[in-house]
Amino acid sequence: MGPIWVFDSGFWGLTVLKKVRGRLPQYDYLYLWDNARAPYGSRSFESIYQYTWESVQKLFSFGCPLVILACNTASAKALRKIQQENLPTFAPEKKVLGVIRPTAEIIGTLTTTKHIWILATEGTVNSHAYDIEIAKFFPEVTITSEFCPMWVPLIENNQYDTPGARYFIELNLKNLLAKDPQIDTILLWCTHYPLIKQQIQEIVGDKIQVFTQGRFVAQSLEKYLLHHPELESQCTKNGTVEYLTTDSAEKFAKAASVFLKEEIVAKRID
Repeated sequence: MGPIWVFDSGFWGLTVLKKVRGRLPQYDYLYLWDNARAPYGSRSFESIYQYTWESVQKLFSFGCPLVILACNTASAKALRKIQQENLPTFAPEKKVLGVIRPTAEIIGTLTTTKHIWILATEGTVNSHAYDIEIAKFFPEVTITSEFCPMWVPLIENNQYDTPGARYFIELNLKNLLAKDPQIDTILLWCTHYPLIKQQIQEIVGDKIQVFTQGRFVAQSLEKYLLHHPELESQCTKNGTVEYLTTDSAEKFAKAASVFLKEEIVAKRID
């Protein structure tokens, strides 16, 4: 028995946790921010796999039956290897899920033109993980994947709601939209990007819909637990949440409290 773990290389995975808790408030949750080794986005496949697997093993040691990789880069670069090579021998009774498949399974039903634009980190884009997963379910969809290198630093330095940030966001969007005028759907596949969703929507206009991952992950998790009662019964249900970080607990608590609009207490672990 144990809580559901949500893991990210940043605290921005709280955007996913917030949606999951909103839909499934009865469960206990533990959130781990590996900020000591962040950011993951520009690192190699080998490093991201190593960091992610180390974190997953740490979470398992706390009795966690289920880990959700709320980090897009970890989901793209490490999840498959962990599921196929590590879990069968290390912890066959436990599960590790990502955030790519839940969105890939539904996104094709939300676009009319069948032209989708994915905005993500460099690591996620270069992995082509989303392109591959979406093609499995909706081969007729045309996907344009791009990363915007200025956005994450602006968000992490709390400068995302400034005129300077607006300039870079608008510049990137207009340049990218020129590549495919038929795009009617934008997917924000970086857990940082929900904080600038409103700005993105204002710039691209009402004819283009902008989605974040949180609600898709929450819906998918609810279905998964319903269809796997043997796992669901291992998840404790007291409606609690705990926050862990691999670096400064004070930094995490301060940033997360502002983001979630509630008082957060965090603990540091190695």
